[in-house]
Amino acid sequence: MQFDSLLTTLTDVHTQLSQQAARQTDQLMTIRNWLFGLYIVQFEQHGEDRAAYVQGLLTRIAADLAQRGIKGSTDRNLRHYRQFYLTYPEIRKSVISKLGPAYVPLAQAALPDTDQLPSLDSDYMLNKLTFTHFLELTKVNNPLYRRFYEVEAIKNNWSVRELNRAVTTSLAERTGLSTDKATVIARVKGDKPVGLEDLIRNPYVLEFLGLDEKATYTENDLEAAIIDHLQDFLIELGRGFCFEARQKRITFDNRHYRIDLVFYGSGQPHRVLKCHVLIDLKIGEFDHADAGQMNLYLNYFSENERTSGDNPPVGLILCASKNDSLVRYATAGLAQDVFVSRYLTELPNEAQLQAFIQRESQLLP
Repeated sequence: MQFDSLLTTLTDVHTQLSQQAARQTDQLMTIRNWLFGLYIVQFEQHGEDRAAYVQGLLTRIAADLAQRGIKGSTDRNLRHYRQFYLTYPEIRKSVISKLGPAYVPLAQAALPDTDQLPSLDSDYMLNKLTFTHFLELTKVNNPLYRRFYEVEAIKNNWSVRELNRAVTTSLAERTGLSTDKATVIARVKGDKPVGLEDLIRNPYVLEFLGLDEKATYTENDLEAAIIDHLQDFLIELGRGFCFEARQKRITFDNRHYRIDLVFYGSGQPHRVLKCHVLIDLKIGEFDHADAGQMNLYLNYFSENERTSGDNPPVGLILCASKNDSLVRYATAGLAQDVFVSRYLTELPNEAQLQAFIQRESQLLP
């Protein structure tokens, strides 16, 4: 063996074993965090979730652990560990297989009903996902949607940032509603700068408005329902938006026009915002005239309402249905950004999403 070959071999061995050691350390720290959550819940009065009591307990534990030199165990992190255990009690099986039964008390949180979900072994998840991935997943309350994110994060090797992007943009719901699911999922991959097209959802799911999909309602009804459920609508829009106006009037030579809803993107969490977002509501199908009307509103806002430091305003036309080719031709060449999205008053069919997750899980490495 030549000297250069020896160095290459030594370097390869060091790299491979160091990576394996790091993965094993990460996995053991994930198990440690799960055990912290388990023990904290067990110490609470039979696991009863009383917010004031729990917060006081976590603060006391954090202070005492800090005195004992255990770094990183802040009350916030302890709250995360607690939620991790409550979300993933099934990891108990993996903990016992790796550490033995002595670490795990017999009593534990009730196991979730996963009979209807595509199977995903807890050992497999611990091998593929970091604790920070699990932390993002605990934010998803719906077990079916959470299984979707688990499967896709593993299948596509998502970073934590990519997983966060998928969750915050409701990828599970949008995938369930889309006929081209692969394309919707593929857009998550990559740490490319976030553009406006990443912030504008299609479709928007407005089931919280309580509007029957088959009922007859007007644009005024839709607008009123959004105002009545403004907090929910802001959540669906995404983080970083605040409400400014309803039926904002603009005037040209005594002719009045009204913009249904005006929001402002504060620039957080994405610097691509920091602009006005004008929303026009249409209860029917998108028409090319809608794009021209929105362009008028945007030109007015850009000249009369935009302040120093603001980005150009953005238009969003929310309609019940649309023809993608018509949208493309109607919005091409406009000086301002105009987006057209469907709104839906019902959540996606969970049976279809479940079948899709089942197919995806069979493709896991």
